[in-house]
Amino acid sequence: MVASEPINGLSVDVEDWFQVGAFEKVIDRESWGVLDDRVARNCDEVLGLFAEAGVKGTFFILGWVAERHPELMRRIVADGHEIASHGWDHQRVFRLGAEGFARDIERARKTIEDASGAAVTGYRAPSFSIDGRTPWAFEVLAEQGYSYSSSVAPVAHDHYGWRDAPRFAFRPLSGCDLVEIPVTTARFAHRRLAAGGGGFFRVLPYGFSRWAIRQVNLRDQRPAVFYFHPWEIDPNQPRVTAAPMRSRLRHYTRLDAMAGKLRRLLREFRWGRMDQLAVREATRVMERAA
Repeated sequence: MVASEPINGLSVDVEDWFQVGAFEKVIDRESWGVLDDRVARNCDEVLGLFAEAGVKGTFFILGWVAERHPELMRRIVADGHEIASHGWDHQRVFRLGAEGFARDIERARKTIEDASGAAVTGYRAPSFSIDGRTPWAFEVLAEQGYSYSSSVAPVAHDHYGWRDAPRFAFRPLSGCDLVEIPVTTARFAHRRLAAGGGGFFRVLPYGFSRWAIRQVNLRDQRPAVFYFHPWEIDPNQPRVTAAPMRSRLRHYTRLDAMAGKLRRLLREFRWGRMDQLAVREATRVMERAA
């Protein structure tokens, strides 16, 4: 870790094992309330990892989770981390429509703020589902007073992605202060590679993520944006045998290695909250436009 390197954005998408997009066709939302709720214990382990490394980050929370775990919300805030919104119940933005999206983020924000006692200024779309199909989403976020979004994955992927979006922070609306901070991608042989965390970090060798973040920090001179989920450090979570093989491989591979890889990553690079990164990136965008 070098003090002159950028401070990267550290984020946790807080959803439980049964709420992930990969299982949405085999686990009905109506059954969520009776399933093994593991999100609080897993978040507590994440808080411990962050405390051990002396880093602060941002927790993008589902409103559904905040409603059921207000004490967890308060622990996150008390430890000095940012609380932000991940929507209500992990529905992709392009399936909600503009009016449904507005209701979803308004409900989630109020619930998260009531549970945590902290203001919510940031948003991340479930499954990075703000893309070319949702030109109205940024307008809705701006209307509701959000300062930043980190909802775009500027890659081509079978599950998500907006391939033609900018790789780094940008202002999606003319005359508006809202800033979008895409999740990190790396460049290799004129291609963009997803390199912002999640399953790519968990499944691929650690060296790939180290190479990608170093490329962004040193060659591009920009901060990386990294994310993961609490369930990714929980190898004892229930198995969803009805899910397709591909989904199960993505979800369960190397769960037992994740905590160790996170410890290494947190030691090797500089990390901070997404709201603080948003302030720095908004200034950079403004100076570039001047």
